[in-house]
Amino acid sequence: MAYELHYWDGLQGRGEFVRLALEEARAPYIDVARERAQDGHGEDAMLALINSRTEPHIPFAPPFLKDGDLIVAQTANILLYLGSKLHLAPQDDLRYVVHGLQLTIADLVTEVHDTHHPIASGLYYEDQKEAAEARAGDFIDHRLPKFLGYFERVLEQNPHGPRHMVGKTLTYVDLSMFQVVAGLHYAFSRAMKRFAARYPHLAALHDAVAARPNIADYLASERRLPFNETGIFRHYPELDRAAH
Repeated sequence: MAYELHYWDGLQGRGEFVRLALEEARAPYIDVARERAQDGHGEDAMLALINSRTEPHIPFAPPFLKDGDLIVAQTANILLYLGSKLHLAPQDDLRYVVHGLQLTIADLVTEVHDTHHPIASGLYYEDQKEAAEARAGDFIDHRLPKFLGYFERVLEQNPHGPRHMVGKTLTYVDLSMFQVVAGLHYAFSRAMKRFAARYPHLAALHDAVAARPNIADYLASERRLPFNETGIFRHYPELDRAAH
């Protein structure tokens, strides 16, 4: 039975972290909101499940994964659930280290989102541009190097070498780190100009993940939506500048 991934159509967003794991594992899945309504899919079907008055364990918002009768919500939680099933997580207690790193990535993703929506998600970017410029400047100067420096150290201090975040084989957090780096390059191309020199292990991880056969096939396919200004990683020139 195919997994059902529920996330908004037209943007990568938080659902992309789950897609990368499913694509790497060649796991069968349905991207529900992108499928035809006449087949019982589409965004209306996704929203009907969220707003259900009878379905137990309803999610608050996408992304969520449906596996048979089980609904698993929240990106990091979905990846924790899929990790062992798709052989993308350690089978021992290190799986909680991987989960912790994924939660830290979630913190970073939230801060990226808040560079363009610092006041309220319900307001248009144009309604909060002045605050966004101040928030983005602080993010580039202080928060981004703190996060990237931490993840670079995680790679450096892996006892099995810097090819992976945890252990000696690929885990879902390596895939998620690829997505973060790719998104940051899109959103903050000027701030990321010296990325490879400052964070060589992260740069190497990004390139290695992109070159994996299943990921390379996915990136070249129509299933991989392009970055755009409706997702988390948005490129607004006025928010991007060289890092100090």
